[in-house]
Parts: sequence; C-alpha cells; structure tokens
Amino acid sequence: MQDKLETRSFLLMLLAVSIAFALILKPFWASIFWACAVAVIFYPLQIRLKRMLGRRSNRAALLTLLVATFIVVIPVLAVAYSFIQEGVQLYQRLASGDVSVAQIVDKIEQGLPFLPDLLARLGIDIESLPERISQWAMSASQFFAQEALVVGQNTFGFVMNLGLMLYLTFFLLRDGNKLIRLMVRALPLGDEREHQLFKKFAEVTRATVKGNIVVAMVQGALGGIIFALLDIPAPVLWGVVMAFLSLIPAVGAAIVWLPVSVYLLSTGAIFDGVVLLLYGVIIIGLADNVLRPLLVGRDTKLPDYIVLFSTLGGLSLFGITGFVIGPLIAALFLAFWDMFTHEFNIGS
Repeated sequence: MQDKLETRSFLLMLLAVSIAFALILKPFWASIFWACAVAVIFYPLQIRLKRMLGRRSNRAALLTLLVATFIVVIPVLAVAYSFIQEGVQLYQRLASGDVSVAQIVDKIEQGLPFLPDLLARLGIDIESLPERISQWAMSASQFFAQEALVVGQNTFGFVMNLGLMLYLTFFLLRDGNKLIRLMVRALPLGDEREHQLFKKFAEVTRATVKGNIVVAMVQGALGGIIFALLDIPAPVLWGVVMAFLSLIPAVGAAIVWLPVSVYLLSTGAIFDGVVLLLYGVIIIGLADNVLRPLLVGRDTKLPDYIVLFSTLGGLSLFGITGFVIGPLIAALFLAFWDMFTHEFNIGS
C-alpha cells in the first residue's frame, strides 16, 4: 500500500513539474519547433560532416548550422523584408487612389463583354464586385502595414527568438542521437513503437518542408520572376502570395497568375497575357508535378484532403507554423492508428 501511494505521488509530481516546465517554455514554442525542424532536415549533412572531420561533433554541428543559416534563414529574412515593404507600398497606393479596383474591373468588362453574364450565372454580383475586391485589398495591405509596424516595434523580441532557435539547433544537431535515446528510455510506449514514431516524425518533417515548402518557394520564385519580367507591380509581394497559396492543396498559385493573365488579355496586352498563361500552366504548374515526387517519398505523402484540412486547421491554431505542425500531427495520428490496427489485428 505504501509503495503504491509513493509511486502515484511521484507520478503526480512528475506530471505537475512537466506541465509547469511546458508552461515556462510556452513563449518559445515556435522557436523550439523550428529548431527541431531545421535540425531534422539538416541532420544528414551533420552526419556527413562529422565523418569528414573525424567525429568532431562541435565543428560539424557549427558548420551545419552555418549552412542552414545561409540556405534558409538569410533568404527567408530578405524575402520577408521585401514582402512587407511592397505590401506597405500597395496599401499606400490604394489609400491614395493611385490604384483603383473599379477601373481595373471596368477594363476587364470592356475587354471581355461576356464576363458579366458569366458571373451572373454563377451568382456573383458584378456591380458589388469592385467594392468587395477593394475592401479585401485594403484589408490585406493594411495587415501588411500593421505587421511592418509590429516587426519594427518588436525587433528585439524577433532577434532574440531567432537567436534562441539557432542556439537550440546547434545542440540538437550535436546531441540529437543522445536525446532520442533518452526519450526512448523515458517514454512508456515500448521501444519499437517509439523508434517508429521518431522515424515518422523525421520523415514527415522532411517531407513537409522539402515537399511542400520548397515546392511552394520554387513556385513563388517562378511567379515573382515572370511578374518582374512582365513589369507587373509588386512582383515580390505576388510571388510570396503564390508561394503561400501553393502550400494549400486544391488552391495553388493559379489563383494569382490566372486572373492577372485574364486582365492582361482583356486590356489588350495579348503577348504578355499569353506568355503569363503559358508560363503559369507549363512552368509553374509542372514544378509541383516534377519536384514533389523527387522530394517526397510515396510512403510519407498524405492524401490531399488530409493535407488540406490539417494545413488549414494548423494555420488557424498555430499561425504560420501550422503549415508544418498540422500535417505533422495528422501523420502521427495516422501512424498511431496504423500501429493500433496492426498490433490488435483490426479488420483482419
């Protein structure tokens, strides 16, 4: 009786201190998660460098961290700065009246006379459409302006979180195997299950980042390049928007470049419109079909409908980090149920 009481008390205290520690780390969850993601993605490079440097873990981890910084962190910061800057400029142009959505819609109607009837059949009020688009554009561009102000005011916090992420990434790269062995010993799930779950976590993280984020970045970059070549305003802004939409299945970058090509065709810019249309279908569209199978293994690819719901749900709950956390939780959910059905012979 005494032993049971002591064991239950110990487990209760263990749960309490674990929850307390998790609450202490709550402000840094995003930094911790991205540190884990970067460490998982670049861990194969860490292993190769460690072999080349004669098992020197510190130097290998430091070199891997530098590579990750130059490949991922610096380009993302540069694009984010340009994205916010062009968003603020768009907001200023909309607020001052330099860009009129109503005039753009009028030009499209003049170039495509059949469009009002087509939209009416689809239940879309063409008269209220310019006002709706204008309100949406103002809200979106105002969001960019507010985010720029927030980033400017919280520069210290942003730099601190970035530094903590890189700091933790170094130790995860250096001591990754030790931490996994420690967690396998600590978790009461069974060593075989735990190894499978850690393997699934690594596979899905790499697949999500390489197969979704990298493909989205490529599609956004291709879209931004063609927008810049065709002298379309704010190419970086639209490139980032296309990359953002490419992360969501069944949406894609076509929601940006297709209306722009229609606008160019309707306003008499036939050559630019045809070039953008062909470029979008052939180059941007095929980038997903060519790159994704190369970067994502078939075993780790989730069904599109699960990716869609998990991505949108993760976005609503966790913000931008949810693009990775959502599919990751979905993959672990499926992994747990797959283990359950195999071990208990469900459906056999």
